[in-house]
Amino acid sequence: MADAGRPAWVDDELFPFESRFVTIDGHTVHYVDEGSGPTLLLLHSNPTWSFVYRDVIRALRDEFRCVALDYPGFGLSSARPGYRFLPEEQAAVVVAFLDRLDLSGVTLVVHDWGGPIGLSAAEQQPDRFERLVLANTWAWPLNGDLPVELASRLLGGPVGRELTRRFNLFVNATIPAGHRLRKPTADEMAHYRQALATPGRRGASAVLARRITAGRAFLAGVEAGLPDLASLPALIVWGDADLAFRARERQRWEQVFADHRTVVVEGAGHFVQSDAPDRFAAAIRDWRFAPGRRRTPPAREDVDVRRKAPREP
Repeated sequence: MADAGRPAWVDDELFPFESRFVTIDGHTVHYVDEGSGPTLLLLHSNPTWSFVYRDVIRALRDEFRCVALDYPGFGLSSARPGYRFLPEEQAAVVVAFLDRLDLSGVTLVVHDWGGPIGLSAAEQQPDRFERLVLANTWAWPLNGDLPVELASRLLGGPVGRELTRRFNLFVNATIPAGHRLRKPTADEMAHYRQALATPGRRGASAVLARRITAGRAFLAGVEAGLPDLASLPALIVWGDADLAFRARERQRWEQVFADHRTVVVEGAGHFVQSDAPDRFAAAIRDWRFAPGRRRTPPAREDVDVRRKAPREP
């Protein structure tokens, strides 16, 4: 599992981790495995890859084992012929990945599509997981949410697919819009564009966009399994300037997981782990290593990254 398959466009300073590769069901799956300590499994969203967690990994690898993979069709991973890039297929890859690395005692860290994909995997192998970190994500059908419905149909429909195929629309539109506290650099944007550099590589992105509405059966299945995970301690890290997931999704997570701690990162956009990586990493560290932490009662903490001080909810 050397990094011989790592392309030349990956900057060793911007992404200073060993690239590892494993074959799973005909796919070549790229991942990083950095540090030692309690295991964090970090799952990315659409249209990102493990690169989106780079600053979080850098901040936490002295205290945690940070494992982050790219789904087939994303990042540095490649999919076998005939793969459809459906979220349920990506969840099956995550399950197989857990088996291959024999991960246990895992804290699952999920964002956006990483939520339903990762939680589906956790529902299939609950004994491997001890904790959850939920960041601007969901795991149920988004019925009646007009903005999300429109975005899914536009970006995942024929026009959106063609614009994505030709112009890498999903990367060029969502990555900048999902950062509100800082602007992604040209080099960072290049790493997202290069990962989906050809029309053939961009199909996975369009598929996930469409499955927000077309994948209701899968999402309903994940929702139905949430009670099986509801006893796990959960950390909810939420960028409150997200255009996609808002307070009502966060509040629903708080209802699902009685033993939760919420950290609201004020002003942060959708890609909160990249927009405010120091706050994201600190939230995980403080929660995981809190002295004398009890499983109950649930805690709530709002954090304003601009003031870097707690405020009353």
